[in-house]
Amino acid sequence: MNLTAMAGMTDPILLANWIQQAVDSTTGRHVDLVFIQILANTISGIDLTSILLNIFFIIVIALLTRTAVRIVDRMLANYIPTVVSKVQMKMDETMQLMMRRLVSATIYVIGLMLIIYQIPQLRSLVTAILAGAGIAGLAIGFAAKDSLSNFTSSIFLAVFQPFRVGDSVDFRGEYGQVEDLTLRHTVIRTTDNKRIIVPNSIMSMEPIINWSIRDPEITWMVDFDLEKASDIDRAREIIMKVAQSHPMVLKDKPLNVLLMNTRYSELTLRLEVPVPGRNVAKVIGCDIREAVKKEFEIAGIPPAPTP
Repeated sequence: MNLTAMAGMTDPILLANWIQQAVDSTTGRHVDLVFIQILANTISGIDLTSILLNIFFIIVIALLTRTAVRIVDRMLANYIPTVVSKVQMKMDETMQLMMRRLVSATIYVIGLMLIIYQIPQLRSLVTAILAGAGIAGLAIGFAAKDSLSNFTSSIFLAVFQPFRVGDSVDFRGEYGQVEDLTLRHTVIRTTDNKRIIVPNSIMSMEPIINWSIRDPEITWMVDFDLEKASDIDRAREIIMKVAQSHPMVLKDKPLNVLLMNTRYSELTLRLEVPVPGRNVAKVIGCDIREAVKKEFEIAGIPPAPTP
């Protein structure tokens, strides 16, 4: 094979023809290698230089987009509080965080459109989306309705603020603190340091107990199950004394001990005790329950029988 033939082998179409001839001569008959011809035509239509150039531009755009997001987010984090304080505008941390997320998302969308436009096959798609925004919006909205629902819910959550970043909440039986609010989900950090990731569409529809929305002080309930024949007045006196002596119980708020029920061979006394906040309520309740149990043992007040 001479140099001219070797150079021709780099041409996909010439290489396909050479393979066809070799197969025909080996088999002694014509074998139609259609897939070889299709592959050769496809490869010959590829402009490697253009592809490499497009990949380079895509990488540059991606890096510039990421850098722009970081710079703008850092500027907004420093600039928004300054502007808010100067104009005396009411805007809490949650609203500021949502504004930063919206600006970052806008920059990412612009970067994505520029990247798509670098791919020749997708340029017509970008043009069609821009030209027919209404029809494209309906199609995209139907395909990504869950994501759009979360995005819309995040805006409503930031505007109407049923909870804010830093609030103490109960959600589906779990107590924790709202750690973050993104354009898609809310992050709740529980007392045992778990992170509950909840889509915003769910957060906007399900009932949530917000312990911080107004006054952080709450009334905590502690139940005591006793034998039905127990001295209720003496038990109530002990519970009141122990609760009032706890250093974290609010002394300027009323304490109540109520008889909640009497069933079979037991009765339940419920202590309603005012505490500074939900974050310390459980610990205070446990302290009171332990101290009351010890006082009951001294006073000879028996607990409810084990079923």
